[in-house]
Amino acid sequence: MMNADVHIVGGGLAGSEAAWQLAEAGAKVRLSEMRGGAGTTPAHHTDRLAELVCSNSFRSDDAEHNAVGLLHAEMRILDSLIMAAADANRVPAGSALAVDRDRFSAAVTERLAAHPNVELARERIDALPASGLAIVATGPLTAAMLAEAIRGATASDALAFFDAIAPIVHSDTIDMEVAWLQSRWDKGETKDYINCPLDRDQYLAFRRGLLDGDKTEFREWEKDTPYFEGCMPIEVMAERGEDTLRYGPMKPVGLADPRTGRRPWAVVQLRQDNALGTLWNMVGFQTKLKHGEQVRLFRTIPGLEQAEFARLGGLHRNTFINAPQLLDATLRLKSRPNVRFAGQITGCEGYVESAAVGLLAGRFAAAELRGDALAPPPPETALGALLGHITGGADAASYQPMNVNFGLFPPIEGRAKKAERKRLYTDRARAALAEWLRRAANTPELTLAG
Repeated sequence: MMNADVHIVGGGLAGSEAAWQLAEAGAKVRLSEMRGGAGTTPAHHTDRLAELVCSNSFRSDDAEHNAVGLLHAEMRILDSLIMAAADANRVPAGSALAVDRDRFSAAVTERLAAHPNVELARERIDALPASGLAIVATGPLTAAMLAEAIRGATASDALAFFDAIAPIVHSDTIDMEVAWLQSRWDKGETKDYINCPLDRDQYLAFRRGLLDGDKTEFREWEKDTPYFEGCMPIEVMAERGEDTLRYGPMKPVGLADPRTGRRPWAVVQLRQDNALGTLWNMVGFQTKLKHGEQVRLFRTIPGLEQAEFARLGGLHRNTFINAPQLLDATLRLKSRPNVRFAGQITGCEGYVESAAVGLLAGRFAAAELRGDALAPPPPETALGALLGHITGGADAASYQPMNVNFGLFPPIEGRAKKAERKRLYTDRARAALAEWLRRAANTPELTLAG
């Protein structure tokens, strides 16, 4: 066994990124991952690191006008393993960054397993490490015993919500005589989405099917668990009103059915899920419908009458800590400062955000090992804005998962048009990150024996 400088618990996006940042800085890392070892969860399908459980999209890659695109760019500058693997395994998705999920996770696993400073241990950890530096990045599916240990160490109840998974369809079972390829407003160089049109009667019947369909039963202790708004099950959205879906994931704006030349009443969009183009996921169709009900109902969608599903939708419980109350500015647990938290367990939401917090946790731990105090990135950057929200910017009393967005950034002074304001945010962020990196470059390199 390697004599590790840092013990990382959890090999998801955050843990993998933290391990990479530390290993590249010269630290010896033990990365504990329960997949392939002592246990897993129903949401996991492989033993690979950084498995993408829900969507295959990292969302917008526009670094000029979008906060998550800006976060992509900042992570690339900081030698992110997750972004490198995503870029190498991307699939068409217009202005978004989507990946072949199997190739992506395989690339992350291979690079970490081959790194001389990383020891990959297939094991479940049931308690917080008592000594030495550690990073807990167990994500939204933290095992029950470790979750209980975290509750004990924080003297507070963990918050929880449900996160729902969208179905994936085999492309050769989609009727392209009915469906067509187009991006909304023809945005992007290619037509990256398959569109299945519904008229008003078909839409209303589909919504009624969502409302009446058999759904997963909740356990007694799960009944009051809230959903995260950004991953709302489609049947829950359907309950909110007759037109909620057609102004949400089934929005037809900017699309024209080539058979009629007119905009449909509603549309179901599918996005490519693997590099071969053989799998397509139903965008925004996270669901807690029972599997048989999903097959029956989704085959009523025009173009999907003969659809075969590579994966049906599902539901999993998501757990996170009250980070603004419990963590310091460098992600250390205030009651146990040898332990940092990273990823979705801190209450950030999204693949990129999770990896970004892992990146920062790894860099903070590397600085601590060499006896330096790495200043957090400025709040004007996407990394700094996200970190600031997690570690104190959010209201601890009403803390909920949050994606990166310009609302987390310090406001831009003066008046400007909406599109111009976004560019002002990103220009300011680039300058702030460059200055932060310039200052950090003056710190000595990490050199550790053993």
